[in-house]
Amino acid sequence: MIPLKSDLPILGRPHATLGLIALNLAVYLYQFPLSPPAEHLFIMDYGLVPGWLTGLGRPGPPPGFLPRPLTLVSAMFLHGGLMHLLGNMLYLWIFGPALEDTLGRARYLAFYLTGGMLASLVFVLGEPSSLLPMIGASGAVATVLGAYLVLFPRARVLVLFWFFFLVQTARVPAVALLGLWFLWQVLGLGGPGVAWMAHIGGFVAGLLMVRLFLPRRPRWY
Repeated sequence: MIPLKSDLPILGRPHATLGLIALNLAVYLYQFPLSPPAEHLFIMDYGLVPGWLTGLGRPGPPPGFLPRPLTLVSAMFLHGGLMHLLGNMLYLWIFGPALEDTLGRARYLAFYLTGGMLASLVFVLGEPSSLLPMIGASGAVATVLGAYLVLFPRARVLVLFWFFFLVQTARVPAVALLGLWFLWQVLGLGGPGVAWMAHIGGFVAGLLMVRLFLPRRPRWY
């Protein structure tokens, strides 16, 4: 099940959403041609390593590495592969513009970054001594999805379904689509190596904090 398009009209140009997508793409284009050792060093430096952030993991980061608190932000813009990147950017492109339209660009960016950091902290709380780096925009994107569910539950999203050779599109309510997405995260489906706790934490953060970022006259649907 792949979302393709939201039916919400966008009143302004989604410059902030496009900027976030462009930044993620730029980082990936820098990362892609690196040799395996250089890419590993790059991910360890700019990714979020819970044990290095909490001090519970040994050994600590080598001298010269990015200060660990800053990796709560930098890790959002790294990805483990092209499909990881494209999946996150697809969801951001579909659900981000309506939220940017409602919050305004500055509030939207602050919301996105705050949600991403909260999602990362939830992951750290779940694995405080881990030395495996966490990377990706999934936590921040999950925050956008949670906010979208609060503000636009009756919006409809064009979704692609497929089952073997059967391919079909349909418009489904956002509350159903995002509810199923959240259930998928809670059940931990989709294979190993996925930061499910960050997804869940980001989604819940979006649900709870979006009203704090609303301007005086929000757009409801």
